[in-house]
Amino acid sequence: MALNAPVLVLKDSLKRESGAKVHQANIQAAKAVADIIRTTLGPRAMLKMILDAAGGIIVTNDGNAILREIDIAHPAAKSMIELSRTQDEEVGDGTTSVIVLAGEMLHVAQVFIDKSYHPTVICRAYTKALDDAIAVLDKIAMPVDVNDRASMLGLVKSSIGTKFTGQFGDLIADLAIDATTTAGIDLGQGMREVDIKKYIKVEKVPGGQLEDSRVLKGVMINKDVVAPGKMRRKIVNPRIILLDSPIEYKKGENQTNAELMKEEDWQVLLEMEEEYIKNLCAQILKFKPDLVITEKGLSDLAIHYLSKAGVSAIRRLRKTDNNRIAKACGAVIVNRPEELQESDVGTGAGLFEVKKIGDEFFAFIVDCKDPKACTVLLRGASKDVLNEVERNLQDAMSVARNILKNPKLLPGGGATELTVSATLKQKSSSVEGVEKWPYEAAALAFEAIPRTLAQNCGLNVIRTMTQLQGKHANGENAWVGLDGRSGDIVDMKERKVWDSYSVKAQTFKTAIEAACMLLRIDDIVSGIKKKQAPGASAPKQPQIETEGDADNEQMIPE
Repeated sequence: MALNAPVLVLKDSLKRESGAKVHQANIQAAKAVADIIRTTLGPRAMLKMILDAAGGIIVTNDGNAILREIDIAHPAAKSMIELSRTQDEEVGDGTTSVIVLAGEMLHVAQVFIDKSYHPTVICRAYTKALDDAIAVLDKIAMPVDVNDRASMLGLVKSSIGTKFTGQFGDLIADLAIDATTTAGIDLGQGMREVDIKKYIKVEKVPGGQLEDSRVLKGVMINKDVVAPGKMRRKIVNPRIILLDSPIEYKKGENQTNAELMKEEDWQVLLEMEEEYIKNLCAQILKFKPDLVITEKGLSDLAIHYLSKAGVSAIRRLRKTDNNRIAKACGAVIVNRPEELQESDVGTGAGLFEVKKIGDEFFAFIVDCKDPKACTVLLRGASKDVLNEVERNLQDAMSVARNILKNPKLLPGGGATELTVSATLKQKSSSVEGVEKWPYEAAALAFEAIPRTLAQNCGLNVIRTMTQLQGKHANGENAWVGLDGRSGDIVDMKERKVWDSYSVKAQTFKTAIEAACMLLRIDDIVSGIKKKQAPGASAPKQPQIETEGDADNEQMIPE
């Protein structure tokens, strides 16, 4: 027995040491990721210029867009980058905040790791802090009327005020609110669902001014009619038929052989094909459409029959665009022309028109009565500007969607985080046991957001933070925060600097849960096989150790 005790002690201390090193490496990697995008938080944020894999450049201060392009080998850093993507997909905003907060949570945990605190203890304290933080959010949240356009505009504007397009005033916020209210679907009980991906298309056309951007009450597609000279390019109140089948003669599914015995048979075959197309067109023309749109091909003969009947046609349209047109004008996409019914014809559009913008033709199906889909037409000086405006618009639409789903507001400008921090500091005195210190550290970590805002404004950070902490010390001034433009400490209600409840709650949950996950990693094992050099000997077969062999190299002699 005398031999076993020191062996166990040695093994345990070695494990602890290696675990501490892994924690240290993970925390450093997470901090490195947070430091990359720390300067992009707030209205006075800096922009990053990124060279993407294709050789193009991206100029942005969107946390997710920056991290998406960064190539980092460390697995913990990759995990942090994944946070930003999750946040973007879930609520569409707060991608920078979540990384900064998660990095700070890990940074404050470093002290406890060095003091040999067990990671589980730290995680327990963090989870408790998260529950209390969400309770604080519920307490200070303020309901908002989604039908009050002024307050909606203020909220969306303050959420994207930190972005590049913040300098253009209400423009992007207006576009976002118009688009989300147009494409929203009532679910009952005052709830609305907005599917931004499916039913809101952003069409970027270089040229013109940003102020020329607008939300169309309908759909715009990058297509022209198939026979411009013969078909009408402007139709008022069009009857629209949507197909996803070809209007051309069928080809055999596999290799089809036809054996013709006489020369006349060839003529018969051609006539049969022509007859087939004529019947198809007759079935379509029976419903007196003004516009026929198909996702597949349209043969020359079909074009002839349609143009002769005064019908305009568009072919090879994307499935997604076809779905949007169906939603906008009330049509039903039909698979087989012979199954067409009067109810499938879309009559909701007020105008079909083909216009030339720049050097391309665009078809507009607009002035729809009750469109459940829309297109946002963005104009701008260059592709880079348009891409950044689109990123900002996506964030703005996500914020508008979040408010429609959960109409609650929180103060912006770091006020929410300061209130949470002050409340948790007070509560930490009632936390018993060893968890008290990590809990208090988590409370301090929330101050990372207002501190970063102060840094990016070019203020004296220590003086500003002391003033803010003083205002929040007793938890009364929950709405006092930092105006990121002027650097003043003001009431956020007066300045109308707000945040969406959904975004804040998701930021806190994602950041703390990710920090806990990274803290509980005590080893990084590579699962990648190294390539063997040519001519090298075959790898040895793994040997199974017996109980007697185990840990021989670590044994200490008596």
